[in-house]
Amino acid sequence: MNRPFSFFTITPFKIGCLVILCSSLLYFSFGDHKPHLLQRFDNQIYDAMFRWRGTTPTTKSVVIVDIDEKSLSAIGQWPWPRDTVAQLLRTIADNGAKVIGLDIVFAEEDNTSPKHIGGSFEKFLAENLPDEATARLKTDKRFDHDLIMGEVVSQTPTVLGYVFQTVNDGLKNESDKPFPSINIDIKPSELGFDELTMPTAYRAIVNVPDIAMAETEGFFNVFPDPAGTVRKVPLLIMLDGVPYPSLVLEMLRTAQNIPQITIHASHQSDKNYHSILGISLGNQFIHTDSTGQVTVNYRGPGFTFPYVSASDLLQGKHMEQLKDAYVLVGTSAAGLLDLRATPFSNVYPGAEVHASVIDNLLNNDPFEHDIFTEIGLTYTVIIVGGLSLTALLSYSSPLIGGFGGMTLIVLCLFYGNYQQLFLNHQLAGITYPLATIFTIFLFVTLFNYFFKDREKRFVQGAFGHYVSPDVVKELITSPEKLSLAGHEKVITIFFNDIRGFTSISERMDSKQLGLFMNEYLTAMSSVIMENKGTVDKFIGDAIMALWGAPLDDDDHAANAVRASLQMMQTLHKMRAVWAEQGLPPIDIGIGLNTGMVSVGNFGSNQRFDYTVIGDNVNLASRLEGLNKIYGTNILISESTLKALKGRFACRFVDLVRVKGKTKPVSIYEPIMEGQGPASLQKDLEEFQHAMDLYREKAFDQSLLIIKQLQMNNPTALYKLYIERINHFRHNSPPAAWDGVYTATSK
Repeated sequence: MNRPFSFFTITPFKIGCLVILCSSLLYFSFGDHKPHLLQRFDNQIYDAMFRWRGTTPTTKSVVIVDIDEKSLSAIGQWPWPRDTVAQLLRTIADNGAKVIGLDIVFAEEDNTSPKHIGGSFEKFLAENLPDEATARLKTDKRFDHDLIMGEVVSQTPTVLGYVFQTVNDGLKNESDKPFPSINIDIKPSELGFDELTMPTAYRAIVNVPDIAMAETEGFFNVFPDPAGTVRKVPLLIMLDGVPYPSLVLEMLRTAQNIPQITIHASHQSDKNYHSILGISLGNQFIHTDSTGQVTVNYRGPGFTFPYVSASDLLQGKHMEQLKDAYVLVGTSAAGLLDLRATPFSNVYPGAEVHASVIDNLLNNDPFEHDIFTEIGLTYTVIIVGGLSLTALLSYSSPLIGGFGGMTLIVLCLFYGNYQQLFLNHQLAGITYPLATIFTIFLFVTLFNYFFKDREKRFVQGAFGHYVSPDVVKELITSPEKLSLAGHEKVITIFFNDIRGFTSISERMDSKQLGLFMNEYLTAMSSVIMENKGTVDKFIGDAIMALWGAPLDDDDHAANAVRASLQMMQTLHKMRAVWAEQGLPPIDIGIGLNTGMVSVGNFGSNQRFDYTVIGDNVNLASRLEGLNKIYGTNILISESTLKALKGRFACRFVDLVRVKGKTKPVSIYEPIMEGQGPASLQKDLEEFQHAMDLYREKAFDQSLLIIKQLQMNNPTALYKLYIERINHFRHNSPPAAWDGVYTATSK
């Protein structure tokens, strides 16, 4: 197919649809494994949403006791003597804390304990006290800070913290096992812990035995994403086939006196592993990701939660903040390296990460990431949003298309995702649908930009000589109104031919004939185009034209008849000029028919034309030829007459069965636009009455009327019927005669 046709088979809308299809198939191929690059961009958008939202109120139930720079200055460098830590824990408990969680692990003995003072102390004991007394003093807990702290831990609602080593470092000690007092159930009950998709650890770094006297303990590991940002916190980690709870989970369970938790897993497995759906803690169901991690709903930047300096507590200050609080003991001092990156900041106290999770679970508002919600959102935006944007870019101006595209991106993606999901604690990745929308915007816009001039040239080349400049301008401005693909449409078809052209051409040489035809065809074409018509083609001395294509025209029949009447007026003027030039007079015939046809590009791969085909086209051509029989210049079909809706005065001509057709059609001669004078209306009505009598075989009565009409206004049509009637008066028609004239030629 040649280039113009191929161009119009690739439309901006089809380009957009192709992008949508490819994007949908690519997203489907991802399955449950989103590419890391997409996840990274999604995370950046989440971070931006956190910053847009800003700080939100906490439950005021979580307090952080901070080993801050002030405390290090007042008490000394870390690690502190364990009896000092024990005093701090005792102070917190005595002031009504609901539970105490230590975001610290005491993995080595306290070297500041008196029992570790060697040399002179050992010698003094041996020289001044009996052996029995010496032994008692060595084991006295007052000389062992670890025992002092262990005793306080056992007497207070303290949850010790420890940390898992997830990488095999070759230092595993089988005796180093955490000892949470939790009971863990699993649903479905037939599953084993080793069948769950849960983070696993190589070994535990636990507290020394003298301190590990608490009722329970929990790990405080967090797993930053590849960019180093903490977004999720695990509630469970597997060690040697057994799940262990986090510090956060144990603090909540201990404070609420809940003996058991239940892990809920999916029934379906992926590679023999079952995803975790969530965890039941008493009557509360905690939504987690497939690995048992909860997505943190950060309340704000660092120090959003209430902080109390450890040194202030040891001095008896700010005790009132501890009443019924979930207390986390941690550090914000930079030198102690417990600082994390979060969506709000790259320097965020690690204890506040755990405080945020506790606050989330108390308020039941951690973020949830439902993969099915994300999939549904992605396909909806890609398909519905993509098609809307494609249509907007394809069928509107660049300004409206660009504004609409940005509106779709801002409102439907950013505002919709932020307002409807994020603020309701739902996370759904929008990078992929956003990228699709940008791709559609880019491809369709570039397609429009690079091919716009080509489209204009094609429209001007294809229609500039056949329709009026106003129509060409409208096609260029709104190319979506132009369809060159074959489709059915109701239009009005026009055929025009010169009578006796052969004898006229014989009286001219080729140059004279060329000039004559150019002048005639130019004048007639101008009338057609001025009346919103399209010159379909020139066939020698004949013209084929269309009304209602390529642009829609609700008044195509009236415009076609109006043009035909104006062409006759133009011809009369041209005859006078030609007579002065010694050129022979010419006459023309015009046939018009209104009906359904196939419109579009038709032809071969090498050559094609924009034209119409169908039976209604053939009828218009037959009507043009019938003018020679009836002595008329313009004949229209009954369907065209109906489309005129009485706005033109038309004379009934005959009921004709054209060549190649079995069903007769009524044909009419348009006389003028409007109803005309009363005398014309009377003549038309009388002739119609004469025709009714004619078909009823009342030939004598019909003849009297037509003779009178011929006397008043002689026409070739009246003369024809006078001859027909006289023939039937002397030669009676067959009994089956229905008044229909059968045309035997084109």
